Amino acid sequence: MSEVVVGDDGLARPMWASVDPMLRDYYDTEWGMPVRDEVGVFERLSLEAFQSGLSWATILRKRPAFREAFAGFSPDAVASFDDADIERLMADAGIVRNRAKVLATIQNARATLGLRDDPEGDLAAYVWSFQPQSTPKPRSYADVPTTSAESLALSKGLKRKGFTFVGPTTMFALMEAIGIVDTHLLDSHRRGSSGVWSDA
Repeated sequence: MSEVVVGDDGLARPMWASVDPMLRDYYDTEWGMPVRDEVGVFERLSLEAFQSGLSWATILRKRPAFREAFAGFSPDAVASFDDADIERLMADAGIVRNRAKVLATIQNARATLGLRDDPEGDLAAYVWSFQPQSTPKPRSYADVPTTSAESLALSKGLKRKGFTFVGPTTMFALMEAIGIVDTHLLDSHRRGSSGVWSDA
């Protein structure tokens, strides 16, 4: 039995993207589409870290506030945040006020700057270097993995380069979000839409 829901527009989506207009728009226009620029990858890496233990809908609703609080996720700007910025962020009700995650975002911005001189490439190039040889082809939610050998390797690699809050499950979610793997259900109207996987 298919696990997609056909909407009033005739398009098939997974249950999580079929009711809430915000989630449906995110699913239809953004999730799984390639993100290959440093700021874009840093933003999504940061938001995935903040999402840990929370629903993605919570993070998505707060994304405008996150962008304002974290200077549009400019790694240069966030890397320069000091104690006053940390206290500002901890007082900002518009974002998730978790000190460990705030500190991790600042640390990760500094690590992102360090990657610019890395022979393995900047953050975007480095993350994309872990693209697997094939992508999952899930018919149901049960078929969608939560980690992979590549997300484990990416997690270990980023930790070696000074990043935190980059566990293999979080990294697999990042890889899904920015198009490195395609985990759209086979019956979804979005399957194969990223252009990354010609046989998806």
